[in-house]
Amino acid sequence: MANSYELKAQVRELGGKGAARAARREGLVPAVIYGGKKAAVSISLPIKEATMTLHKGGFLSHVGTIDLDGKKTSVIAKDFQLHPVKDTLMHVDFLRVSANATLTVEIPVKFLNEETSPGLKRGGVLNVVRHTVEMTVPANAIPEALEIDLAEADLGSSQHISAVELPAGCAPTITDRDFTISTIAAPAGLKEADEEAEASEEGEGEGEGEA
Repeated sequence: MANSYELKAQVRELGGKGAARAARREGLVPAVIYGGKKAAVSISLPIKEATMTLHKGGFLSHVGTIDLDGKKTSVIAKDFQLHPVKDTLMHVDFLRVSANATLTVEIPVKFLNEETSPGLKRGGVLNVVRHTVEMTVPANAIPEALEIDLAEADLGSSQHISAVELPAGCAPTITDRDFTISTIAAPAGLKEADEEAEASEEGEGEGEGEA
């Protein structure tokens, strides 16, 4: 299982808010590794390296490695807290991951061929309903993104999950409906023109009836 990042860590002997604040003063991020039918372990990470890893993207959807005193563990971040002003990490929860595990993660949506979409070329607006889709995926084959092809998408069209070619072993957690990922809406000016044309046609029809 190829992991996307590696962070060195050290065991954090003491728990509680006081110990966490002390770790932060030393330039460390308090974190916890849990799951895998093993006891939870409190650790500390270098704040600079951990924050850089977060801002590279995909932190909650990429499997990484924690090097704890030479012992490496595959993990995926399940939750984190950011400093409200500095935008640096304040705490991370990691879940242990085995090669044959199945994970539930948010996979980002990527749109293709926007420049050739008939609807967008006519001034339509791409309305993204879901920027990510919650999926169950193999831990050793987490997709980078779900690709939505807009090459033939016209005004008024909707892009649903059924139109997405899902990677092998991956499935959305929502299974009871063909949910919408995006739509292409007509621009306001075109809507008004269509409404005026419809009103004009209705008026002409009424006049002809009276005559």
